[in-house]
Amino acid sequence: MTDKYKVVTLCGSTRFKNEFIEQQKRLTLEGCIVISVGLFGHSGDDEVWNEGVKAMLDDMHKRKIDMADGIFVINVGGYIGSSTRSEIEYAAAHGKTIEYLEPIE
Repeated sequence: MTDKYKVVTLCGSTRFKNEFIEQQKRLTLEGCIVISVGLFGHSGDDEVWNEGVKAMLDDMHKRKIDMADGIFVINVGGYIGSSTRSEIEYAAAHGKTIEYLEPIE
């Protein structure tokens, strides 16, 4: 099963840490290279809230989107926050594919 691997960046609220881990595993087993977040600020990684760190991580995540063929949005219960919405808009503007965990309205 060696082929050209699709590269996917996970996007979504870091409050959904378990879903990030589950989707990373699932997509990896489907043959994707998965790029994820480095810290889960809404799930206990308090370093995110230090001065300048959140802005750096938001910018870094856009660079991760640049490296990917597309994004996979972890929108548990349909939730999409402002940071994730910004990432979706960025991905769309750069011609990336966009997939969602749950259907969007």
